[in-house]
Amino acid sequence: MSRTIHRMPHYKTRVVDSELDALLPHLPALSLEGPKGVGKTATASERGRTFRRLDDPAELEVIKAQPSRLIEGPPPIVIDEWQRYPASWDVVRRAVDADGSAGRFLLTGSATPTEKPTHSGAGRIVPVRMRPLTLMERGVGDPSVSLTRLLTGERPDLGGSTALTLEDYTREIVVGGFPGMRHPDGRAQRAALDGYLARIVDTDLPELGIDVRNPATMWRWVRAFAAATATNTSYDKIRNAATGGEDDKPAKTTTMGYREALERLWILDDLEAWAPTRNHLQRLVAAPKHHLADPALAVRLLGLEAGALLSGQGPSSIPRDGTFLGSLFESLAAQGARVYAQAAEATVAHLRTMGGEREVDLIVVRGDGRVVALEVKLSATIEERDVRHLRWLHGQLGDDLLDAIVLTTGPSAYRRADGIGVVPLGLLGP
Repeated sequence: MSRTIHRMPHYKTRVVDSELDALLPHLPALSLEGPKGVGKTATASERGRTFRRLDDPAELEVIKAQPSRLIEGPPPIVIDEWQRYPASWDVVRRAVDADGSAGRFLLTGSATPTEKPTHSGAGRIVPVRMRPLTLMERGVGDPSVSLTRLLTGERPDLGGSTALTLEDYTREIVVGGFPGMRHPDGRAQRAALDGYLARIVDTDLPELGIDVRNPATMWRWVRAFAAATATNTSYDKIRNAATGGEDDKPAKTTTMGYREALERLWILDDLEAWAPTRNHLQRLVAAPKHHLADPALAVRLLGLEAGALLSGQGPSSIPRDGTFLGSLFESLAAQGARVYAQAAEATVAHLRTMGGEREVDLIVVRGDGRVVALEVKLSATIEERDVRHLRWLHGQLGDDLLDAIVLTTGPSAYRRADGIGVVPLGLLGP
C-alpha cells in the first residue's frame, strides 16, 4: 500500500513522522505509544481515514457491544487510546492474521492496561515510541549536526551557531515539551502541568484499575524520584528520601507498585545502562539512570522555577555531582537524543563504572554495536577535564567508537584538535 500523506496546515511535523511514513506502507499495524499529551492523536490523525476514539464514552460503549466495528472502514484505521478497551488489541491482531495487508491499523496508547491482551501482538503489531517535543520540534533549536550522520563514523566537520543561552535552555526545561502545555504565561503553564500531574492519580491510575490508597505517600515517592533525575540512585534510597528518615517507611512492595504503575503510563522513562557486546569492558554499573517523561515534570513536582534553578537551588535529598539544573539539562539532552536515535534505528544507554571513576552520559548504540558517545555539560566552554572520560572510552573501544561529542550550552559547533566534537544542544538534530 502506498499513500501520500498530506499534512494539515496547522500540523507541526514531528521526528517520528518519518518513521511512521517509512513503516506504515509496509506493515499491517503499528502502535504509537507514549505518555498522554505528547501528540499521538494529532500525529495518528494525519494518516487515518477511519477513526475509533475509545476515550469517547459513547463510542466505547458501541465498540464493546459490537467489537467488529473496530476494524470496519477504509484504512488506515486509527484506534485512539486502545487501552480503554484492552480487547481491541486482540481484535486487531486477529484481523491482521486474517489479512496481512499493509497500512491497515494505527493504534495509539497512553498506558499499558492492567488487563493484558491474550496475545502480545509480536510480529503483527509493531510498537513505535513517541516522546515530548525536542528542541527542534519546539522551533527553538536549529540543527546543523545530524546524529544519524555521526553514527556513520565519517567524523564529519561540525559547524553552525545558535543564539540559545543558558537562560533559554532553562526556560525550555521549565516549560517542557508537551505540545498543549507550552503556554507563554508562566502561571497558565504551571497550572497546566499541575493539572497533568493531578490527573495521573485522580483519573489515569483508577482507569487502569489501580487503587492508590495513600496519595500523599505516592506523591512523596514521585517527588523523590524527580529529585533523582539523571542519577542511578537505588530505589531503596529513593524510598528513604521520600520518607525523610521516618522509621515507618512504606513497604518496598508499595513503592515498587508506584514505579510499575507510572511506567505503565510512560511517566517514568529510565535510561538503561549500556551492556556492550563488541568489546571487553567490565565492571560497569547495571542500574538505570532515572528520568521522567519530561524534565518539566520534575521541576514542577519539586516546586522550582527558572530563577531558582539558575541560582543553584535544587533538592538535597539525593546526592549528585553538580547542580540540579545540570541534571535537568542532561535529562533534556537525553530526551532529544532518544528521539533522534530512534529515527536512526539506534538506541541510547548510559555508561558508568562500578566505582564511579568513569562515566559517559549518553551512549548511542548502532545496530552492529558500535557507538557514538555524548557527554553533557552545563557549560558554554569545554576544558580538558570535560573530555577525559571520552578519551578513556576511545582507548577502550578503538574503532568501535564512531564519534565522541560534548553537548554544551555554548554558541558554536566545532571539532577540537583531538577530534572530539563540541556541539550546543540546540544544534543537535536527527
